[in-house]
Amino acid sequence: MRTLALVLGIAGVASTAFGATPASAANPAGIDWQPLSAVLIARTETTVAQFRRFVEATGRITEAERRGGGQEYVAGWQQRPGWTWRSPFGTPAADDEPAVHVTWHEARDFCRWAGARLPTDAEWVAAAYTEQRDSPPAPFVRDRTYRYPTGAQPTGANCRGDCNPGPAFDGRRHRPVNQGAPGVNGLHDMGANAWEWVDQGSDADRRTRGGSWWYGARQMRADHLQGKPADTAVVYIGFRCARDYVR
Repeated sequence: MRTLALVLGIAGVASTAFGATPASAANPAGIDWQPLSAVLIARTETTVAQFRRFVEATGRITEAERRGGGQEYVAGWQQRPGWTWRSPFGTPAADDEPAVHVTWHEARDFCRWAGARLPTDAEWVAAAYTEQRDSPPAPFVRDRTYRYPTGAQPTGANCRGDCNPGPAFDGRRHRPVNQGAPGVNGLHDMGANAWEWVDQGSDADRRTRGGSWWYGARQMRADHLQGKPADTAVVYIGFRCARDYVR
């Protein structure tokens, strides 16, 4: 019997008559959960507004803040004073921008506070490329595995150079998390926009998935593997959370 789920919106959680997280489950971050075959996953990358709730609740000071700023790659890694999750490019971020300049441990701790966890690599890949919804809208087809998180082509992703025919999203910086069209499984920006930490590897090399605005379409594919040390805090890496079904 497949899980039947009802998503209650940006401030809610998924509920079901059988097999999923009940509506009473805590959701302090206000994550919009997408139910899949074996897991719930956030429809968007974690936002600045959501990360702010975590910081206000826990008093967390991020490593980028402690260091005086995160990093950007320009002929080598360069520290950028004042670049943090609050101001990813040196000026205050909008609430709906992805939270970046966040280390792997900070992403993990946010998800735990939110009653969730980082997705495993296998969970992330399944969510990004294989359509699992019972009746997905066209052009998506249930049980089909796609080349990109956007579908058969990378069109619409916020990547550099080869995702879009026009200048709407041309890889100059990340975009708000709901600005692009939803892709496989109704998820936003699993390809490009910001790399996403997953629960894979050791602290010496934690895997990131999906590519970012700074890269082209090649990095969006499932066969592209990349990682960074867990204490990396850079403008290109964000994250989203996953949640187990409550049986």
